[in-house]
Amino acid sequence: MSEKLTKNERRAQAREQARKMQEQRRRKERVRRGLTIGGIIVGAVAIVAIVAVVIVNSIRPAGPGPENMASNGIVIGQDFVAERTAATPPEGEPTPTEPRDDIIQIEIYQDYMCPVCGAFDEANRATLEQLMSTGAATVEIHPISILDRASLGTKYSTRSASAAACVAEFAPDQFWDFNSAMYDQQPAESTAGLSNDEIVGVAEGAGIDVSGGLADCIRETRFGSWAEDATVRAGTQPLPGTDGVVADRTPTVIVNGQQYPGSPSDAAGFQAFVTAAAGQLSGGTGATETPAPSEG
Repeated sequence: MSEKLTKNERRAQAREQARKMQEQRRRKERVRRGLTIGGIIVGAVAIVAIVAVVIVNSIRPAGPGPENMASNGIVIGQDFVAERTAATPPEGEPTPTEPRDDIIQIEIYQDYMCPVCGAFDEANRATLEQLMSTGAATVEIHPISILDRASLGTKYSTRSASAAACVAEFAPDQFWDFNSAMYDQQPAESTAGLSNDEIVGVAEGAGIDVSGGLADCIRETRFGSWAEDATVRAGTQPLPGTDGVVADRTPTVIVNGQQYPGSPSDAAGFQAFVTAAAGQLSGGTGATETPAPSEG
């Protein structure tokens, strides 16, 4: 049996997989552009089928939320270990994460189709990883789906948010690896995005065991209704612990109750904002120095 890949090796493997998938998608695009009239008719039938699925989903009764996301987000702490919580019951209300005065609490409301979210991840991933690995901060990821309109009817934002919820339930301590891999292989807006099978492949490429129900959960978009409800809630109701902030755009980043106002791609600006928030903690984290700049 081969040795377990290191994080860097998994990322390199994921990037190579992303390159191959992008080549596949480009070939598919060339085929689509050359469709005959008959092919266009088939495409129209497929669109009708997608609309039917959307209608069925819209009348499906709400199910329970994913485990380990009682707040509609997953809280990742020291050494990338996720906090465990019970699932929110059907028709139940999410439970906000308790504020703390001894640690930096970073919340990220994000959409896996959102290119600005990708820019935030690229600029700030190393900083976030340093803060989590040292125990100076928790990072709470809230996957939401505001860009379904940008995926040619496939509802990629909802499907990817549901897939993230599946990983939170089945492999919570590997959620950060999955999150990073999803951005490493992020599709462009106005494309169909990754298929559910491809998302399963992303999870596998990140070193996650998809047996035991995870692959099925992703393929069936099990938490699609949950993702849609979480998106509406985040975009219309004040986020817990904030002064009326709503996540009506992505990324919406909250640090100790304060919304980060700077550019998502400004690594130094985000580091300074986090450092200032750390300095206001009464419990003391020992993390008031500016984190090391991210590589890139």
